[in-house]
Amino acid sequence: MDTLELARMEELDLYDRIIEMGRAFQRAQGFVQWTEAYPSRDTLREDIQAQKGYVLRADGAAAGYLCIDFDGEPAYADIRGRWRTEGPYAVVHRMAFHKAFRGRGLTASAFRLIEALCAQRGVRAIRVDTDPQNRRMQHLLEANGFVPCGTVLFQGSEKWAYDKAL
Repeated sequence: MDTLELARMEELDLYDRIIEMGRAFQRAQGFVQWTEAYPSRDTLREDIQAQKGYVLRADGAAAGYLCIDFDGEPAYADIRGRWRTEGPYAVVHRMAFHKAFRGRGLTASAFRLIEALCAQRGVRAIRVDTDPQNRRMQHLLEANGFVPCGTVLFQGSEKWAYDKAL
């Protein structure tokens, strides 16, 4: 059974390794979305302290790390295009999976759990951005009901912006 829970500071080393696995996976796919500077260990620490860091557990084991931010993303205010949803939304950043769990459909499971968390909080939309070169993430987003809405400038580069109405 897969669960989504708040990340714990005592597992910071593990989350940092999962992010590094995501960074290496991106490079193996032929692109660099995450640099050595971002997301950093300090970024993850800040996520956890702000209660925005989450761990996806598969049968109790930490299978993935992600940030779910219910405070919005300032960079999303200047979209080149148009969001399809209005009102409060959740932002998903820094989604990465432990290499031992890849290929098990965890992205779909993660999004189902994120949607349930949004429903508990009365949030009716999710927004995500990804690099134009990150074809795998684009495919996963679209397979999970996200729709491209335009582009945003995030972390100094243009990203493709997606949203999903819940």
